[in-house]
Amino acid sequence: MARQSATPSPDATAHVAVSHVSKRFGDVQVLRDVNVTFARGQIGVIIGGSGSGKTTLLKIMGGLDKPTSGSVVVAGVNLVPLAEPALNEVRKRIGMVFQYSALLDWMSVFDNVAFPLREHTQEGPAEIRARVEAKLSVLGLADAAGRLPSELSGGMKKRAALARALILDPEIVMYDEPTSGLDPVMARIVDDLILETRDRFGVTSIVISHDMAAAVRVADRIHLLEGGRIVASGNPSQLLSGENRHVREFFESSGVDAKRLLLEHEARSGAAPRSS
Repeated sequence: MARQSATPSPDATAHVAVSHVSKRFGDVQVLRDVNVTFARGQIGVIIGGSGSGKTTLLKIMGGLDKPTSGSVVVAGVNLVPLAEPALNEVRKRIGMVFQYSALLDWMSVFDNVAFPLREHTQEGPAEIRARVEAKLSVLGLADAAGRLPSELSGGMKKRAALARALILDPEIVMYDEPTSGLDPVMARIVDDLILETRDRFGVTSIVISHDMAAAVRVADRIHLLEGGRIVASGNPSQLLSGENRHVREFFESSGVDAKRLLLEHEARSGAAPRSS
């Protein structure tokens, strides 16, 4: 069968580019003409309330679902027209960290992390063991290799899920609500893990979240999804200090103190504080 040719990205600097994507389930329109790009090596966060279409968009970007219309270009290749074999090759370049970790309960941490290698490579047991042990060590899980997921804390489950997502050395890691259900201390640890993963492995990171405080802590760029549309985009300072009505209403409904978040963000980034 002839190899399907790559479709050039509409933005040469984008690692992931979503263009005019819409998605309909029966009579329900979930996404409406979504246009958003993610730069190579940066962390992009998509925020929005429940039912805004965030997880649907993530699945489409990860090649787990097809849009009704539009294109999704990953590293220069449009996923939408690809048949399953070609799509599987692109999926290997994407690591997914699901909301509730999605670890297989009957497998040890080691076997959960090894699973993608056994499914998608021809590596032997010794090679797999070496790669899994190295990844677990990097993520502070060397002593947890033999445990079952039920024996792990929430934070350790997130680390195990991340180890599994990284085991094929992907270019892109996508996170679905990574801090959902965690207490504030553990949520901050997961935020730090996302930053550390970007810095250590050089991956492009796409984070789906409803947590504006977490988004500001990790994001290079934030996109607000509302009613299936991107209604605001910018770096954290731009969104926190801007006058976009949609952003302001999202802050108010979330109980977020935008001024406090802006001051904290500027203190972390070393920017000169704004006068009140």
